[in-house]
Amino acid sequence: MARPSIVPIALTLDDRTGYTLWAPPWEEDGEEWQAFLGNSEGETAVVHLFPTPAALAAYCRTSTDHDLADHPVWPVVAGLGAADVTPDDDHRYDLDGVYDVVADNPDRWAVEELAATFEMTGRLAECCDTAPDDEDDDEDETAFESVAELMAAPEVAMLGLGIDAFVGRAGEEAWIRLGGTVDELWEDVLEELEEHLDWTGAGTVDPDDYPPAAESAAVVDDGADLDDADVDDAVPDTAAPDDADETGARDDTRGDDTAAAAVPTSTISSSSRLSADPAAVAAAAGFWEGVGILPVEVVVPEGAGLTLRCYVEDAARFLGADREVFLFHTPAELTAFVRGEEDHDLTEIASWPEVAETGTTPLPVDQDRYDLVEVADVLAEVADGAAGLVDHSVLVQPVEGVRDLAEYAGLTRVEELLGTGTPLGQAVARAERDPRAALRAEDAARLTGPWDELVGEVSAALVFRD
Repeated sequence: MARPSIVPIALTLDDRTGYTLWAPPWEEDGEEWQAFLGNSEGETAVVHLFPTPAALAAYCRTSTDHDLADHPVWPVVAGLGAADVTPDDDHRYDLDGVYDVVADNPDRWAVEELAATFEMTGRLAECCDTAPDDEDDDEDETAFESVAELMAAPEVAMLGLGIDAFVGRAGEEAWIRLGGTVDELWEDVLEELEEHLDWTGAGTVDPDDYPPAAESAAVVDDGADLDDADVDDAVPDTAAPDDADETGARDDTRGDDTAAAAVPTSTISSSSRLSADPAAVAAAAGFWEGVGILPVEVVVPEGAGLTLRCYVEDAARFLGADREVFLFHTPAELTAFVRGEEDHDLTEIASWPEVAETGTTPLPVDQDRYDLVEVADVLAEVADGAAGLVDHSVLVQPVEGVRDLAEYAGLTRVEELLGTGTPLGQAVARAERDPRAALRAEDAARLTGPWDELVGEVSAALVFRD
């Protein structure tokens, strides 16, 4: 099992977003555990939620009276700032938005979002379910009957197979059945969860402190990098008394048949330069996926740029020419080029006329952002002592982008650096096999040089256009 870690997450429910921490399953003394920032002692187990990452960070600095207090990496988490406990986009779960997702036609983002949301719902139920086991009954009692029924639905299990499970006639019917299951159960699921969500942050905040969900997202996007004074002032000092219980009750998840999701544990913020409203990105995604040409963001030391990419017979092809990829600093600059007359390698794609005429802004989804600078920063921080906060999954998505760029530009040196016998190749293979495996300081130090060389090779094939 991977090294123990703690991940910031955000939950949106009833038009408010709360921030908390989740410890994915880890093994200790031969047993498997998982936990949330909350308290499972007493009649009702609760998960503490906070209106801002700053309020969450302040609580972590001052309190040990919770279920994560004896987690192996809690001493590290207790010293983190607001930016470090701000969830990335992969760990934001919009429980309010489930109805809207199932009401639309399925695409890969909808399937992935529902799969992640339902899995986190199941995790919350597992940790908050304190119903006693009855050895005389064939089935254990649970306080989350609707959650259990939802997770047992075949259509929910199909979400783990990706979008391929919902294509064709049979897939369309499965999606319709999934919508029916959500209509029948989701309201009851939310009622069961709500009883266990503490919107007072263990008494440190007031529920009225929560802004509307959309406003909360905008505040976090614009100001996550708060200084220490901001964090210290975010909530009152609620340090636990000297005799506070630091054992922290944890949920025993032995025997759980649901496989744990492979989730990144990096607390280092992305250096992506493009800021866009998630709703706008989702709205634009339908057009770009429909034409089969997707906006892509690439971040290298020279800057961040947008381009377009498609696949022709499974080979990546970019907006560019002569094995050079054209990058643009803004969506507006990319749009202006697309509407121009200059020849390039995408003009012969059948759907290109639709792209040239569209008014849809080219906004990349998170899966099509490749931040090569962030990887270099992560490797440097891990080598400098941040081991335990980052796992191998940090390599997966950037390397996918690198391989596409190298294939298009004919960068043979990149393929050599990613060969199976090289340090980078071995690390990438580990990331694909076991993404939650912790990245050790010695691993990061060994990868820094090869990664810098790889980024240099890729950067040479990128041309920033005015």
